[in-house]
Order: sequence, then structure tokens, then C-alpha cells
Amino acid sequence: MMSVAPYDERRGRLQTYFDKTAVTAWAHLTSDVKVSGIRQTVREGRDRMRAVFMGWLPTDMDGATLLDAGCGTGALSVAVARRGARIVAVDVAGNLVQIARERAPADLCPGRIDFRVGDMLSADHGRFTDVVAMDSLIHYPMREILDVIAGLAGRTTRSINFTFAPATPLLSAMHAVGLLFPRSNRAPAIIPVSQSRLTQAIAADPRLAAWRVGRTARIINGFYTSQAMELVRR
Repeated sequence: MMSVAPYDERRGRLQTYFDKTAVTAWAHLTSDVKVSGIRQTVREGRDRMRAVFMGWLPTDMDGATLLDAGCGTGALSVAVARRGARIVAVDVAGNLVQIARERAPADLCPGRIDFRVGDMLSADHGRFTDVVAMDSLIHYPMREILDVIAGLAGRTTRSINFTFAPATPLLSAMHAVGLLFPRSNRAPAIIPVSQSRLTQAIAADPRLAAWRVGRTARIINGFYTSQAMELVRR
């Protein structure tokens, strides 16, 4: 069972950060405006990661339903909607969801994307054929990542695609420095997770007995490092 208090506390910090401290920076990062060299590497890394997930999802998604868990400003939701899926795009940060609504192309079929502010684990979002959680679990430790995946698995029929922060030497060192020298305006900490330990934990978790690890991919681009993992129904 999920330890609700730590999950809710972390989610609350993310909401505050992305709704207040970082909303302008995030809006610029996810647009075409010129950004710093560091942020450009993050932008490019996220573009590459989005392409990984689009490569894993079916080309024809007519009749499919997808939860974009942590949709941010909506780029992935739009790309999947163009393949014919119906999307519930949810994020804890209302300001980012508002940007996503404003950026949604006018030529998409009405109602193709349902943008919502809230918790990705809410049962109110319904059931889905597929879930994508791109860079929305990188702030959680392995135990809570497992809890989130298990919570989504009960309402998903085909695939769960997510990223986590891999426990590379560089990320682990940066994490340690961030913990030693916190700043009030710093983003909530990225928590490195061992890929091998996470894979073993998924295989051993009875809540995920109907699922297996499929494809994996790691994107390292300047200041962006993220590991993608696909879970598929057995």
C-alpha cells in the first residue's frame, strides 16, 4: 500500500514549484524561444525522449485511450492525439495545464484531449489502453514509483511507459550536492534510481504480476539524463 503522506507532500512541492517558481521558465523551455545553453540541452533531451515514447506507441491509435500523467504544456498529448487516440492529460500544476490548453492546435477534433488539473492517480480519470508518464516520476524514490505504477496498472490494459532518473555516477553526485546545499528556489530533488533494482522490484511485486518490462532507453543530452521503461501486459 502506498505511503500517502510522503507522496502527497512531494506532489505538493511539485505543484508549488511548477505553478509559481518555474512556470515562466517551463513555458519558455517547452516553446521555440531562445533559451540558455543548459536549458537547450534539456529541451533537446526531452524532445528525444518524447520521440522514444512515440516510437513505442502504435502508429494507429484510433479507438485507444491514453493517460498523459504529468502532461506539462501538452506536447506529447498533441502528438498522440494526432494518431487518433483520446487523451486525458493531467498535471498537478494548473498554470502549465492552462498553457497546454492555449497551445492545443485548433485543427484537433473537439474533445480529443481532455486537459485536467489534479493527481495522476485519481480513479476519476477513468480507464486507459496506455499510460505515458514522461519525467513526472523522476522526483520520487523507487518505492513510490512502484506504488504509482501499481496504481495505474489496475486501470490500464496495454502499456505503461514512464521515465525515472537513472542512478548514474553524475546524477548521484548532483543529488548529493543538492541535498547538502538546498535552496528555497531549487526544483524538488531528482532522485536517482537503480535500473536493475527497479526491474527486479517490478518482477517481484504481486500487484504487477500481470505485467513485464518491455523496452528501455536512456537519453543523455547535456544536462538532461532520463531512463525510459515500458511495461506491457503479459
